[in-house]
Amino acid sequence: MPTVSDLLRAKAERPILTIEQGETVLLATQRMNEHSVGALLVTDSGRLCGIFTERDVLRRVVAAQRNPAETHVCDVMTTNMACASPDTSVDDARSIFKTHRIRHLPVVGNDGELVGVISIGDLNAHLANDREVTLHFLNEYLHGRT
Repeated sequence: MPTVSDLLRAKAERPILTIEQGETVLLATQRMNEHSVGALLVTDSGRLCGIFTERDVLRRVVAAQRNPAETHVCDVMTTNMACASPDTSVDDARSIFKTHRIRHLPVVGNDGELVGVISIGDLNAHLANDREVTLHFLNEYLHGRT
């Protein structure tokens, strides 16, 4: 059964995008735009302490009329977040995305160390690829080529 670790391996070349909790929202959104991502993992001296998403920008900065250049990420980030471990199954990850209505899922090791992050897009790409492989093998079987 495929796991979150398999999804992370598929994107191993991409760095884990983080921001320290004391940085400004302006810097965070600039980094998100630079890398074309919808979320940054928030760290405190390298330890995961939250996630900062586009939803946080809209609800806690824009709607609250806060100045992004003066607002710290720690004041508007999401701290109550779902996480997965590398050995979480892809099916369980899908349930987490659905149950919590989230698009980004931090992955932490047994020691609490940040391992990576997967997105709903990563999950969808994996599932689409898996279905294509299954269809290929079924087609080969039906036509007697296996």
